[in-house]
Amino acid sequence: MKRVIFTIILAFLLWTIMFSPWTAPHVNFWWMMTGSACVLSLFASLFAPGWWKRVRITPKELLLGIGIAVALWGVFWIGDKLSQMMFDFARPQVDTIYGMKDGESPWLLTGLMLFLIGPAEEIFWRGYVQQKLTERWNANKGFVVTTLIYALVHAGSFNFMLTMAALVAGAAWGLLYRFYPQRFTAIIVSHALWDVAVFIWFPIM
Repeated sequence: MKRVIFTIILAFLLWTIMFSPWTAPHVNFWWMMTGSACVLSLFASLFAPGWWKRVRITPKELLLGIGIAVALWGVFWIGDKLSQMMFDFARPQVDTIYGMKDGESPWLLTGLMLFLIGPAEEIFWRGYVQQKLTERWNANKGFVVTTLIYALVHAGSFNFMLTMAALVAGAAWGLLYRFYPQRFTAIIVSHALWDVAVFIWFPIM
């Protein structure tokens, strides 16, 4: 459990540096995000290397991952429209998130999110943290605590919409892992594709 706590604290530290208005201007977000996600997935692989046994690259898993990504994009499209009707600050905060890609190559960001950031985040948050918390407590507590932590690591941004987005997306992937851990490949694929779709291919405007 000490190892899990250590990596969670490290995630809080790294995500706060990336997103905090006091530190974010001094780092390149995309390279730090890539490095942070990869470091955490490396710790996950060192502390609990068994996650890869749940990875099965098959056409069915790939198609399921695509379907999950499409459904989640739809949820966020609806959520964006509803939030704009309820909160005056919603759109400006969302625009701030999209501003992170200004000046960056869309092809570079696509590659980073598709092959490094998305997979690495799932390996760490679901394949390691949720799995370990589930083993220590039970599946429901493991899911709830991991989802809350995943949302809270984004709180240092002081961006309500970003934190809520992390909560919703984390809950979706966490719930899928809670009931279908054998579909870990599809969950990884969906995270990577959703990242690229919502930020680059089909931004929600």
